[in-house]
Amino acid sequence: MSGIQYIRHMALFWLKNPDSVQDRAALAEGLETLRGIEQVRTLHIGLPASTEARDVVDNSFALSESMTFDSLEDQAAYQIHPIHQAFIARCGHLWERVVVYDIADWD
Repeated sequence: MSGIQYIRHMALFWLKNPDSVQDRAALAEGLETLRGIEQVRTLHIGLPASTEARDVVDNSFALSESMTFDSLEDQAAYQIHPIHQAFIARCGHLWERVVVYDIADWD
């Protein structure tokens, strides 16, 4: 490996009210605000895909986000950024569980 080229930050969200279209929309709207953080290079928001059911597939989450950062320092700055903190304060009541995967680019 020649070094980290970027960090991918993935979060999966399980809603307290999984059947609520309004809660899912509110969470998606909140996630969209994260685009305003200068350290965020890319942001993708998605739903579980209706792929073939297999033992290794977990599509029980309601919404996901995947973003990239140029460095570990940028990812750390994102965590304490006021826009990220405001998102948590505004939307945290919507989810019952969040799982985060932070992945370093393999080069």
